[in-house]
Amino acid sequence: MTRPAPTPRELRFDVLLAVAIAVGTLLSSVLYRIAGFFEHPAPGWATIPLALGLAVPLIWRRRHPTLVAGIVGTAFVAGQALMIPEALIGNIALFIALYSVGAWDANRLRAHVARLVITAGMIVWLFVALYLGALDGLDEDRGTGAPFSPFVAFALIQVLTNALYFWGAYYYGERAWRAALERLALDERTAELELERERLAEQAVALDRVRIARELHDSVAHHVSVMGVQAGAARATLSTDPAAASEALRHVETEARSAIDELRGLLRTLRDADGTPVDAAPASTLGVGGLARLVQSSQDAGLPTELEIVGDPRPLPPALGLNLYRIAQEALTNARKHAGPDAEAQVRLRYLADAVELEVANSGSARSLRAPGGLGQLGMRERVATSGGTLEVGPRSRGGYLVRARIPVTSS
Repeated sequence: MTRPAPTPRELRFDVLLAVAIAVGTLLSSVLYRIAGFFEHPAPGWATIPLALGLAVPLIWRRRHPTLVAGIVGTAFVAGQALMIPEALIGNIALFIALYSVGAWDANRLRAHVARLVITAGMIVWLFVALYLGALDGLDEDRGTGAPFSPFVAFALIQVLTNALYFWGAYYYGERAWRAALERLALDERTAELELERERLAEQAVALDRVRIARELHDSVAHHVSVMGVQAGAARATLSTDPAAASEALRHVETEARSAIDELRGLLRTLRDADGTPVDAAPASTLGVGGLARLVQSSQDAGLPTELEIVGDPRPLPPALGLNLYRIAQEALTNARKHAGPDAEAQVRLRYLADAVELEVANSGSARSLRAPGGLGQLGMRERVATSGGTLEVGPRSRGGYLVRARIPVTSS
């Protein structure tokens, strides 16, 4: 992983930094010259190339840090060797150059080697300068070692100062590099989380659409199917048995009202600001408690249907009760559509120790067994999957068709 390229703002800052270093070098040299920093300093014009050598390369310190460090280091040593009276801004420029190698060079091996080489070169130059200074001191007084003692103190100060100087440039450069990588990783993670949030939002919308479509299909398809059967019966008996036709039309009206009530309940749920799930309908209305009414409605629609409860009934979660009700509703609707006029249906609800099982069987004709599964079967599978159960749908060996849903129930 490498840090991002420098921004235009950072590059503009480097230009201003170079100007500040150049101006600072010229002013500092004047002050050092006035203070008599060197006994025999270089001519005043020599400060200009030194200022340019220290400042101009810093413009590219983020793009070519190792090359810039080499140029600045060379200019620094040349200034000291030529006795150009300047020792403040040059040290700052060299520190910035070494720091930039650690902070910006993407080739970490080259960054380490370059800084070690420059540091070693500076240390060698320091000891050479100290050695030459020692020789000058000894030449002044060969009879005693007095000049050497202050020199030793001065040398120790120089060594400690340079050790801290180069260690600081190395340490803070490395720290800047690691901090840049951490910010990059954080930005990437933030972008991933934002993308994941958008994906989850899209999935949530898609799941809501699926639930809404499933509820509309299951509620409307059942009632419309019953209405269609009863309307057909009313049309067939209208002229021969007006009473039967009137009863059939009454069933049509009842189913229409039920369909409207369920649609209104669904719309209220969708418009509810508290985000109540579509599947969270009251269990007393749409749950296993409504199976008897559902069976009666199926009988009224012309499909003889029986209901059997096996085991000890116990309260079920509202969503689970709704799913079982809808599965039974869809299975009976399919039986009325495909099982034939002589078919019969059985609805069996079993309360087991760790599960609840719903069976809806019919004695359909062979034609009904070839009916392909559509949205109804897909909806049943989705409902069972959301409850963590299993679904069996297919023809029975003894004839007819079977829908069996088994859903685990955690003991309270």
